[in-house]
Amino acid sequence: MEFEILMTILTAVLIAVGIAGVVVPILPGSILIIGALLLWAFSVGGATGWVVFGLGSALAVAGLVAGLVLTGRTLQRRRIPARSITIGLVLAVIGMFVIPVVGLFVGFAAGLFGSEYHRQRSFRPALASSGHALKAAGLGILAELGLALAAGSIWIVGVWIHFLAR
Repeated sequence: MEFEILMTILTAVLIAVGIAGVVVPILPGSILIIGALLLWAFSVGGATGWVVFGLGSALAVAGLVAGLVLTGRTLQRRRIPARSITIGLVLAVIGMFVIPVVGLFVGFAAGLFGSEYHRQRSFRPALASSGHALKAAGLGILAELGLALAAGSIWIVGVWIHFLAR
């Protein structure tokens, strides 16, 4: 019983870090949540553990896929090249170290705009395409976050069921 409680606490921490990783994409948020659910399913065993793993993992995978598809479609529709996104990501990582807390977002936005300005040679179109890319990334993060929270909620219900059934 003590082992199950310890593993439940560890799983809670990993799910919380995974949810934070969805919002601040330094950690693989959804993948971390799936790993945490698998760890919990192995540690508690039984039908409850595996049903929670299956449902929670399905939600986390759906969130990961939805985030990628929503973002990718918008970027493709707006003809924003992958090079601009890559430059934004590189500057996001640099910004994370230069400006604590908000540097990741500032770096991404600045890198994206700089690349788009270089590509289009005009301020307004570069600003518009950067804005669309940022909205697309935000929409993808929201979709993944919502489904990651749903996976976490499934796990919480599973924890209640597992420990009340004892």
